[in-house]
Amino acid sequence: MNNRATNWKWAGIGAVAIIAIGAAGLGLVYSGAYDVAADVPHTRLVYWLLDTARDRSGSVRAESVQVPHDLVTPTRVSAGAGLYAEMCSFCHLAPGMEKTEIAQGLYPAAPELAKGTDMTPAEEFWIIKHGIKMTGMAAWGKTHNDTLIWDMVAFLQKLPSLSAAQYTGMVKNAPEEHEELMHEQGAHGGS
Repeated sequence: MNNRATNWKWAGIGAVAIIAIGAAGLGLVYSGAYDVAADVPHTRLVYWLLDTARDRSGSVRAESVQVPHDLVTPTRVSAGAGLYAEMCSFCHLAPGMEKTEIAQGLYPAAPELAKGTDMTPAEEFWIIKHGIKMTGMAAWGKTHNDTLIWDMVAFLQKLPSLSAAQYTGMVKNAPEEHEELMHEQGAHGGS
């Protein structure tokens, strides 16, 4: 058999194999055999695939995000403290906070942001704004403008260094005007 015929033969076998694998995958999905219950962990392979897809997707999309030059100003950090306490702490917890019922029931578990992350501010912004499918992470960009989201990111930069008492003090002293901003500007989103 010549090389051309051999190549066509292997291409045909490859195409049949791809179709068979695709059909088997669709059969598995349609049969409902894979358990999607939040109290049953994924297999290692599925967890790795989803974890890698989530991390790479956020990182790639965050590359175009421009981080404000005034990100860690006291005003932004203070505003972000109030927003974090209201919107994030139930899942992501806070210094000295016990796991809530919501946090205990999430799978995958929400990262405890007081322990810090390896994400860049741009990645944090993108995730807060757009959310993450099938994790319970809301897309806050639908209700909060970019300024408010950057305030939350600013607070996340400070959060890992806070004690429980410092966190409580920051939340207590957070400005309340962000409530008005959320209602006035939140639904308008931002770029």
